[in-house]
Amino acid sequence: MEIVIKLSQFLLSLSLLIILHELGHFIPAKLFKTRVEKFYLFFDVKYSLLKKKIGETEYGIGWLPLGGYVKISGMIDESMDKEQMALPPQPWEFRSKPAWQRLIIMLGGVTVNFILAFIIYIGMAYAYGDSYIANADMKDGVLIENQAMINAGFKSGDKVVAVDGEKIIRFDKEINGKIILAKDVVIERNGVEQNIKMPSDFVDQLSKVEKEPLTTIRIPFVIGNVADESLNKDLKAKDILLSLNGQTTKYLDQAKVILESNKNKSITAIVLRDQKQVALNLKVNNEGKLGVQLGGLGLDSLEKLGYYKITHQKYSFMESIPFGIVKGKDQLVGYGKQLKMIFNPETKAYKQVGGFHAIYNIFPSSWSWEVFWSITAILSIMLGVMNLLPIPALDGGHVMFLLFEIVSGKKPSDKFLENAQMVGFVLLISLLLFANGNDIYKAIVGK
Repeated sequence: MEIVIKLSQFLLSLSLLIILHELGHFIPAKLFKTRVEKFYLFFDVKYSLLKKKIGETEYGIGWLPLGGYVKISGMIDESMDKEQMALPPQPWEFRSKPAWQRLIIMLGGVTVNFILAFIIYIGMAYAYGDSYIANADMKDGVLIENQAMINAGFKSGDKVVAVDGEKIIRFDKEINGKIILAKDVVIERNGVEQNIKMPSDFVDQLSKVEKEPLTTIRIPFVIGNVADESLNKDLKAKDILLSLNGQTTKYLDQAKVILESNKNKSITAIVLRDQKQVALNLKVNNEGKLGVQLGGLGLDSLEKLGYYKITHQKYSFMESIPFGIVKGKDQLVGYGKQLKMIFNPETKAYKQVGGFHAIYNIFPSSWSWEVFWSITAILSIMLGVMNLLPIPALDGGHVMFLLFEIVSGKKPSDKFLENAQMVGFVLLISLLLFANGNDIYKAIVGK
């Protein structure tokens, strides 16, 4: 069932992005009276799953889910229709239109991608609002269990003050993304600020350790279930460990340190049970554990217990607009930084480039519209940015040649464009094989 849910989200998101991207080309083409011969979701190599011709355009669904396309008459594209290009130009063809119209047609897809992302972020702000912990309220710092973070110099209890000079105002899920892209992080440890210079190959280091979050909130030691073989039958589900051997254990990570140093020993403990403190004698096994399963508490419960103050922000429709625009802008800038890292050999981030399996794995195993739209928004930004790369066969390649034509007044020859298209196509196939090859490699080695 998990596979079905993940696959459904993946295909729905991919289909939505492809259709809207191609619609971005289709609409201006029709407005400029340019003939569109095909509009396809997925590629119809040799045959299609579904097709229907309406007017001059054939609409269909192909069998190869690697993207989609619109075939515009008189345009040198992946179809490489040389027969049509050998004929005299017709008024309805792409090549007969003014350069500025062709430029708008080519920019239509990425424009829709960016607009879609901003609309999603605006809609999410209006529908779900925003929840976060003010960084000023993270008085006991964050939990650090990721080994790459520990190697970089972070410790549990550190408070993240600033990332690359940007002061952290709120502690939310975006902070980890900022740290991944950072060069310098300012932390506060025991009341003293320190600067941590991030390793240039930090992304590569992350790939070699367990997939723990970079930072997360510190949580209490909550009893979930007491195992039948446990030596501590006095413990009950939902007990919260407050101290061990007289030492405060407000957080789980503090308790783990004390338990580790008391293997095969009996220790005193105080737990919070039904809002009352209860004293117990506990036995620690030879693994430094109590023989219990951990439980969890939601943010609302942690707030009631005084661990954190959660800020819940609701937005009116008009308030959602600037919030969504800022959110979209931040995501766009962030993805630009990621792309820069990938093209910088020093970071070794290129090793983490993934294909369709990596995208599939982003989606959760349970359906959540909030998560679905959040992922779809960032994928829309990724699709827009990638398509703007000045590579022949991508929208950015066409735009590059059109800008040259507008500036110089000279149109590249059809032969040159055909050769460039072939080079771009080979390059794209190589990138596709590299990305999906990375997925296969990671599946084999387990990282």
